[in-house]
Amino acid sequence: MIDYSKMLNSKVQSLKPSGIRKFFDIANEMDNVISLSIGEPDFTTPWHVRQEGIESLRKGHTWYSPNRGFLELRKQISNYYARRFNVEYDPDDEIVVTVGGSEAIDLCIRALVQEGDEVLIPQPSFVCYEPMTRMADGTPVIINTKAENGFRLTAQELEEKITPKSKLLILPFPNNPTGAVMRREHMEEIAKVVEKHDLVVMSDEIYGELTYGRERHVSFADIPGMKERTIVISGFSKAYAMTGWRLGYALGPEPIITQMLKLHQYAIMSAPTTAQNAAIEALKHGDSDIERMREEYDMRRRLIVDEFCRMGLTCFEPEGAFYVFPSIKVSGMSSEEFCEKLIYSQRVAIVPGPAFGECGEGFARVSYSYSLKHIQEALERIERFLNER
Repeated sequence: MIDYSKMLNSKVQSLKPSGIRKFFDIANEMDNVISLSIGEPDFTTPWHVRQEGIESLRKGHTWYSPNRGFLELRKQISNYYARRFNVEYDPDDEIVVTVGGSEAIDLCIRALVQEGDEVLIPQPSFVCYEPMTRMADGTPVIINTKAENGFRLTAQELEEKITPKSKLLILPFPNNPTGAVMRREHMEEIAKVVEKHDLVVMSDEIYGELTYGRERHVSFADIPGMKERTIVISGFSKAYAMTGWRLGYALGPEPIITQMLKLHQYAIMSAPTTAQNAAIEALKHGDSDIERMREEYDMRRRLIVDEFCRMGLTCFEPEGAFYVFPSIKVSGMSSEEFCEKLIYSQRVAIVPGPAFGECGEGFARVSYSYSLKHIQEALERIERFLNER
């Protein structure tokens, strides 16, 4: 009998499976389930973008792209960030195109972090930052954000966690799972601490186009003095409803992007050619698609927040992404228990808050990236569940 535990990487074995996928998998095995568990836009990729992908295949454009990604795509990404977020990047050596934003995150962490380095991770936040840090032999240092601060990272919270070993700060805003947004004045305070302690910043801005309220998303790289110490992560999945195309990118200083490119060359080589051709079209002519989808998300956001508050599930109003993070403490249950009982009794799948960090206990993540009809039926079932307790 082979003992595979002796063969497998011990660090990989020690990682916990994603808490998001657990409830998604349960939902897939049950009938009549309404899932609000996955951050997947219910919109189809805009037709003009799909058409460009189809046309590239029709023309036989099926060969490898350059490792960095097609130059035309990098030029369009550069134009896009300058146009939408007021930050300019050289398409020749400050941009690398990746297989989704997730690969860009992995490349950034592995290019910067080595044994003994501490990585500062605000939570609740997306599930990949902590395990990727561990796989790079870094030490995750968790910073618990608070509902009373709008789940934003404060300069004081950051300062309290910094040690001589601190190297990288991850800024996951707009935030998954809370919908929190860091406005310019908040980022300026963080920037002072970053400069004081000579930190590098990875700013995950995949939801940058999905902000609501008084002002648009501000890139951390646009804060004075921060561009030269920031790697921006973004992609096409959320803003353009292109999740299945698997295309992302990283923007940053040439010395860091060059090292990320080496890892990309060995692990992946190049991003999908068809997806890159489609993405060029999205960047050239997709601004109106973004606005149309954002308006729809905003309407859903206001509906779901109002309904949760009416039900007694206290709900911080999210200003970005397409998630709400209601408190379920009134139920008297743990987050895990609440979500399990909800899916088995009412066939509604949401994600327990601790999937995004221990400070998520007492909360649950609910995605409103689904149709209005889908959301309304789920809300009726959730209210029935609360009334039948």
